[in-house]
Amino acid sequence: MKNTVIAIDGPAGSGKSTIAKIIANMLGYIYIDTGAMYRAITYKAVKMDVDPDDENGIVDIVRSSDIDFSDGKILLDGEDISEQIRMPVVNERVSKIASIKDVRLMMVDLQRKIAGKHNVVMDGRDIGTHVFPDAKYKFYVEADIVERAKRRHLEMVEKGYEIKLSSVIEDLSERDRQDRTREFAPLVKAEDAIAIDTTTKNIEQVTQDILHYIRRGDKNEN
Repeated sequence: MKNTVIAIDGPAGSGKSTIAKIIANMLGYIYIDTGAMYRAITYKAVKMDVDPDDENGIVDIVRSSDIDFSDGKILLDGEDISEQIRMPVVNERVSKIASIKDVRLMMVDLQRKIAGKHNVVMDGRDIGTHVFPDAKYKFYVEADIVERAKRRHLEMVEKGYEIKLSSVIEDLSERDRQDRTREFAPLVKAEDAIAIDTTTKNIEQVTQDILHYIRRGDKNEN
C-alpha cells in the first residue's frame, strides 16, 4: 500500500514546522523538516567558510554530507545541530543556498526516499508543488509578515541573540523575495492546497483545522 504524504508549505515564520511536528506526532507519522535540511548544509558551508555564491562548493558539501533525523532532531554527519542551524548567519544565507538547482535536486531525492519507507508529514517551500505534487493532503500555511517577524524575533531573543525586530522583518522580506522568485521550484501555493492563515490563530487552532480536513478526507474514502 502506498504511504501517505501530508505536505505543509509556507513562508518562514508561518508556524508550519511546529504544526507539522505536532500533526506527525498525533498521527504517528515521520516528521521531515525539509527547511532544516537546507539549513544543515548552510551551517556546514559557514563552518567551512564556503561562499554561498560558490555553487560547485556547496554541491560538493551536499555530496559529502550525511543528513538524518532522530527523535525530532536533525543530525549532520552524526552530530545533533538542531540549535546551530537557527543562528542568524544561517538565516541570512539559507535561501541563497536553497535556490541552487542541483542542491534542491539532491535534497528532493533524499526526501522522496524517506517518504517511500514511511507515512510522513513534510513541511517546506515546494513540497506540494514539486517534491510531492500528488501528496494526499496539501496545506499552505501563511501569516502577515509582521506577525511572522514577531514570532521569529521572540524565538531568537529566547535563545540569547540580540537583534532588532526591524532587522528580522527585513530579513524575512528578503527571504520571501528569494523564495518566491527563484527560478527552480519557487515558493507558491499549490492549486489544490488548502490555505490556512495563522496570523490570528494559535498553534492548537491551526492543528485542529488541519486534522479536521485530514479526518474528513479519510472518512470520505471509507
